[in-house]
Amino acid sequence: MNLDEYQKAALQTAAPRDKHNELFHLLLGLVGETGEIAEKAKKIVRDKDSDFSQWDIEDLKKELGDTLWYIAVIADYFDVRLEDVAQLNIAKLADRQKRAMLGGSGDNR
Repeated sequence: MNLDEYQKAALQTAAPRDKHNELFHLLLGLVGETGEIAEKAKKIVRDKDSDFSQWDIEDLKKELGDTLWYIAVIADYFDVRLEDVAQLNIAKLADRQKRAMLGGSGDNR
């Protein structure tokens, strides 16, 4: 499955764009799902001496899938193809790597 196919499939389970406050709901959902991943990472740091080899990979896949769903649907909300998002991101990172600017902070490195 490519990213555009995934996005199309994800939209089959999404609420209509014109639902009241739908974009706000999607943004909060994305933050919540990424927060769940961070919370589970925190527990590995706290309880397992940062041994990330003990992370439940099947659970991680589910949580990453939830974040991917929200990203796909938010992108569609603005008529943006998930494939375009991915390609732009890789091009941006490759350019930063070429210029030895992967480290540091700021969007316009």
